Amino acid sequence: MIQNLALYPWLKLCQNLAFWQATWFLYFQQELSAAQAILLYVVYDVATTVMEVPSGYMSDRLGRRLTLICAAIASLGGALLLTTGSSFAIFAGGQILLGTASAFASGTDTSLLYESLSAEGRADEVETHELRAWRFGFTALALSAVTGGAMALYSGALPFAAGALAALVLLFVTLQMKEPPHKGLSADRLDDLRALRGNFTHPTLLWIFALSLLMYVFSHIPFVFGQPFIAEAMSNSGLRSEAPLVSGMVSATMMVVSVLVSLIALRIRKRIGLAAILLVAFSMQIVLVSALALSGSALVIALLFFRMVPNSLSQPFIQARVQPLLDDGTRATYLSLKSLTGRLVFAATLLLASGSASTNANLSFGQIHTIAGWYALAGVIAVVALALTAKGAKLE
Repeated sequence: MIQNLALYPWLKLCQNLAFWQATWFLYFQQELSAAQAILLYVVYDVATTVMEVPSGYMSDRLGRRLTLICAAIASLGGALLLTTGSSFAIFAGGQILLGTASAFASGTDTSLLYESLSAEGRADEVETHELRAWRFGFTALALSAVTGGAMALYSGALPFAAGALAALVLLFVTLQMKEPPHKGLSADRLDDLRALRGNFTHPTLLWIFALSLLMYVFSHIPFVFGQPFIAEAMSNSGLRSEAPLVSGMVSATMMVVSVLVSLIALRIRKRIGLAAILLVAFSMQIVLVSALALSGSALVIALLFFRMVPNSLSQPFIQARVQPLLDDGTRATYLSLKSLTGRLVFAATLLLASGSASTNANLSFGQIHTIAGWYALAGVIAVVALALTAKGAKLE
């Protein structure tokens, strides 16, 4: 288990070497169309959604290590398909494999961490280890964003080729890990169903479930629409060809800012409390989406630097709060269900958004403003509802 704890940050680093993160929309849009680029993200989310619960069940039944190995293999296959693809069908196949990889890793990696700590009698250190892993992951995102943006100047497929190499390293790291002890699923399936049902009636888990769903959606709105926004802003300056590099630099900066904020996140959480820091994090996401809805100025690009700050202020603390409340036998299944719901909601909203996107041209400012505006309105309503119910959730 000590080896697991030593390797876990490196696992998160390799998982987050997503060289294509800042250029995938521009690449798909260039090869296909803006509407198909949005649909390809829907394909990714639907694939992840379909595999979320089966992968969680597999993790609880067959083990964390095997599930993470399958995630690394799927990531490798998806990156290779997207490197060599030239049609919507091949791109969709690559997205399906990447979505599968995300589903297999979702909940399983953090379960492995918590159970490894528990086996060593160090479960109370989970916040510290989650924050450390967060910094490793976001450092990887920062490095891969800027290098991937530079690669895309030469070829839109090159960042995916680099991602395939990263997946090979991820597979090697995962193979070095050991299965942590956990009780697994019970012999009586009804007991597992009762445990899951209890998770969805527990006031703390229910409130955090709703918040996590919303924060997943609002975190990914700038991820999808930030790239075309940057491209349009650069086009107004006659520098559209530099958009991939600029997008990579923006993504790298947002990850660096997130890592820096994570250094003081624990102090902020202790000072203002869990409910307050989570609500502040969600409100920051809404402000950013509102900026995309209200302005076409290049100055909004600077606001994208803060896109991942809400995650630094929320995700490690969410994981640390929910883990002790979950049973070993259904832990990954519950976390997968939480991820599944967020992806389903976001995929449904993206399907609606793709209907208003161009089928043969770039996504315009006007279309981005309209889509982001509806998201922002829904976000304001949601944060008010969460604030009103936070006291009853007994988060502390």
